[in-house]
Amino acid sequence: MSVVEQARRARDAAEALAVATRTVKDAALHAMADALVTRTPEILTANAADLAAGREAGLSAAVLDRLALDADRVAGIADALREMAALPDPVGEVVRGSTLPNGLELRQVRVPFGVVGIIYEARPNVTVDAAGICLKSGNAALLRGSSSAAHSNAALVAVLRDAVAGAGLPADAVQLLDAASRDSVKELMRARGLVDVLIPRGGASLIRTVVEESTVPVIETGVGNCHVYVDAAADPAKAVAIALNAKTQRLSTCNTAESLLVHADVADAFLPAVLAAFAEAGVTVHGSPEVAAYSPAVVAATDEDFATEYLSADISVAVVGSLDAAVAHIRRYGTGHTEAIVTDSQAAAREFVARVDAAAVMVNASTRFTDGGEFGFGAEIGISTQKLHARGPMGLPELTSTKYVVTGDGHLR
Repeated sequence: MSVVEQARRARDAAEALAVATRTVKDAALHAMADALVTRTPEILTANAADLAAGREAGLSAAVLDRLALDADRVAGIADALREMAALPDPVGEVVRGSTLPNGLELRQVRVPFGVVGIIYEARPNVTVDAAGICLKSGNAALLRGSSSAAHSNAALVAVLRDAVAGAGLPADAVQLLDAASRDSVKELMRARGLVDVLIPRGGASLIRTVVEESTVPVIETGVGNCHVYVDAAADPAKAVAIALNAKTQRLSTCNTAESLLVHADVADAFLPAVLAAFAEAGVTVHGSPEVAAYSPAVVAATDEDFATEYLSADISVAVVGSLDAAVAHIRRYGTGHTEAIVTDSQAAAREFVARVDAAAVMVNASTRFTDGGEFGFGAEIGISTQKLHARGPMGLPELTSTKYVVTGDGHLR
């Protein structure tokens, strides 16, 4: 089936989803969760085929780990759907309303986008998360995963479609595009008028390609060259703990710190301790000459190092002479994702927050908190680094648009 045909079928499904009640949608989410658990053996069989092909293709251990499923991981994915069902339904929420001087009643209410296309890499859990978030927010999902997870995704979507249909909603609310064909991506990006919005989830190359080549509106997500700035008024011990957590709590996420900036006034008190902590954690430091003076293990940093989203046990580190210099560095190399300041100065914190241009700014907290779950949003489709419509963690409300409902009593203009 062509992508255009799948998009048309998704459009029909979206019409039914738009008027589905929360009770019906939540029942479908629970049915999806239960079906995943019941049919775990066939899902794991499909996943084993992807893992075997991945090993044959020489995929790294980290990629294979992201690809791998077991009974516990499937159960966790199912639990995420149940948690999603417990969240408020954004559809129909009144964003604002008033009675105009002429007596007209004006309401701005949340409505689904309609058809949401999602292009993503590797992780099979994204298949289920995306399908669930779209369904809960009243949208039909067109999913295009990577070829490395083709068997897993096909098995998961087959389970989800059966569950959705069994709950009384159109099975075409969840559809998987052909991962073996590059043309499916191109066709999806050109399906303007059938697909309402496209969300890429993956590396910088994928996101850039979708943003630059799509005629469908795109919500740009995820590339995170995130910084931690240790201010002159920082508590060194607190700063070490935050920097270490921001870098090492999980290496491969977009909210992991990739660069550390240290005010010159606290370099002597802070750098020896943080460099030792990084060394113990197995992190390679790519540092400026000022940083290298504190440890022979520091690798000389290039301009490219400061611009890199490593997603690995590497971090770039530089000494700066002022908060102004830190902000200038972040403006040059940052990607608008998450930036953090460690300081005991309220004035410095306020200035940093006001001047740094990012979706999230942390004050005395790890960058790893930029996450829908950590923010209390529950489900998250990704983290938007753009400024239109949605910015930061995208929960259920961010997968809606709005319409104005105007109610009169024979009003004429």
